[in-house]
Amino acid sequence: QVQLGESGGGLVQAGDALRLSCAASGGTFSSYAMGWFRQPPGKEREFVARISGTGGITWYADSVKGRFTISRDSAKNSAYLQMGSLRSEDTAVYSCAADGRTWGLRVAAAAYAYWGQGTQVTVSS
Repeated sequence: QVQLGESGGGLVQAGDALRLSCAASGGTFSSYAMGWFRQPPGKEREFVARISGTGGITWYADSVKGRFTISRDSAKNSAYLQMGSLRSEDTAVYSCAADGRTWGLRVAAAAYAYWGQGTQVTVSS
C-alpha cells in the first residue's frame, strides 16, 4: 500500500512558475511509475505527465510539453512537477498517482492504483 501526498499548490499570476511535490510512503518507490493528473473546474481529469520507475523516461501531454518538467528523487521518495509559463487554462486540482507498471506510457487514470488527495493550482490572468 502506497500513500501519496501533494504539496506546493497555490495562487499565481500568468507567466509564473510553481513546483508541486508528491511525497510517497509505504512502498518501494522505484517500483512505481509516477504520474501527474489535473482536473480543471467543471472538466474531466486529464493526464499531465509521467515518469518511469527509474526516472529515465518521461512523457507529457501536448498541452504542457516544453513548459512542465516531471522528475523524481528516490532518496526522498518524492516526485515533482515543475510548472513554468503558467496560463489560466492550467488552473486545476493537480494529483499525483503511482502505477505498479514502471515502464511505458499510460495516460488512463484507471491504470494508476494509488492517488494523493490533490492540490489546487490557480493561475490568474
